[in-house]
Amino acid sequence: MPIASPILAQAPEWLDIAGIAVFAASGALAAARAKQTLVTFAFFAVATGVGGGTLRDLLINAPVFWMVNSAALAACLIVALLVWMTPVHWWRPRALDWFDAIGLAAYAVYGASKALAYGIPPLPAAMMGVVTGCCGGIIRDVLAGEPSILLRPEIYVTAAALAAGLFVGLTLLGASLPVAAGIGVAAGFALRALAIVRRLGLPTYGR
Repeated sequence: MPIASPILAQAPEWLDIAGIAVFAASGALAAARAKQTLVTFAFFAVATGVGGGTLRDLLINAPVFWMVNSAALAACLIVALLVWMTPVHWWRPRALDWFDAIGLAAYAVYGASKALAYGIPPLPAAMMGVVTGCCGGIIRDVLAGEPSILLRPEIYVTAAALAAGLFVGLTLLGASLPVAAGIGVAAGFALRALAIVRRLGLPTYGR
């Protein structure tokens, strides 16, 4: 198992829990759209909340986080229950997109931070941020039977890459963890929010 870097500390755990919670909410909202049972709400919330982080931990050879700390699973289940108990009119049609945007930015930064702390080089560490931020949403879409966000030109992975890349770059330049994390999360969320509001997308292949 890689030893955590003595130079690069890991981003605070609250950023991890925040990303998990909002991703879990997006999973529960996907279940709500399909008018599913509470059990399905919980399953969607857990799979969406921990999916990206699980893949990240397996790739960087770290202990899978929710197997050693039950806070992540508890957060997912609590969020699923809260969404289940709220009236449907509370949730606007694009609420899922906004929860997903927050989770994408926060989780991308945390994923890159954890990879750096485990001694992963900067470029792969940034990629681990993208994996952490994007894979939960991909799992959610597959479970819900919806077209994956990756198959739409709307900016998504690019926002995760911006968040993770900025965090890694600023950290290497000597910025403190709170500053680097704050800028990374803000930039990633801003880009994704702009894509949601303006329906911005990358150019597709074609002649």
